[in-house]
Amino acid sequence: MLAKRIIPCLDVRNGKVVKGVNFEGIKDVGDPVESAEEYNRQGADEIVFYDITASYEGRGVFLDVVRETAKKVFVPLTVGGGITTVDDIRETLRAGADKVSVNSQAVKNPQLIHDGADIFGSQCICVGIDAKKIADNKWTVYINGGRVDMKLDLIEWVKRIEQLGAGEICLNSIDADGTKAGFDIDMLDAVCKAVNIPVIASGGAGKINDFAEVFEKTGATAALAASLFHFKELTVGEVKDYCRNKGIIMR
Repeated sequence: MLAKRIIPCLDVRNGKVVKGVNFEGIKDVGDPVESAEEYNRQGADEIVFYDITASYEGRGVFLDVVRETAKKVFVPLTVGGGITTVDDIRETLRAGADKVSVNSQAVKNPQLIHDGADIFGSQCICVGIDAKKIADNKWTVYINGGRVDMKLDLIEWVKRIEQLGAGEICLNSIDADGTKAGFDIDMLDAVCKAVNIPVIASGGAGKINDFAEVFEKTGATAALAASLFHFKELTVGEVKDYCRNKGIIMR
């Protein structure tokens, strides 16, 4: 069994870390490089940066943030937002990212997953998914920060992602995002059972037990959170110790 990982996520806009609820009410919460250094000290297994506005003009600024962070942190760095071509993947990896996360563009152009995995290796390609429940045991995939329903069945999509060569999936529940009501266990369980590649749980962490619950009740290999860590309600170390005490094997 893979040891479980805890991953802080930093949503970055105009060079600042920001946070909202259900993709709304965005506010600044700090400097991305300083935040990443702090999570590195706390024992994070990986750090995720999302360029949430990912405007073309802002990409240069954002890669500067990635370069600075890569010099100062020594855990894998995953970078997403605005990656639309193989050249974008190459530039992001060259700036110091270990992996890229593609989300909206993967849906629009699935060939990007295949080409990225083929050129750089599956381990470099994580596909991010924003999904929302539409019926019992049925979810649909959204793009553009949770704004556009693609009428794409989640389970069919994750199976295709795996076939295309992605090394990992980061699954975010729009229903749970920022609510602190707990991870979307049903959705995560369904996806983990549908694929053999690692699945990161995202969206909804609100208390320390949520992390243990997601590992006990689903096959998720990692849990990602933002607000809890940004607002210092919990540290990465506290979460890992709590899970270990519950008998969960942690990285």
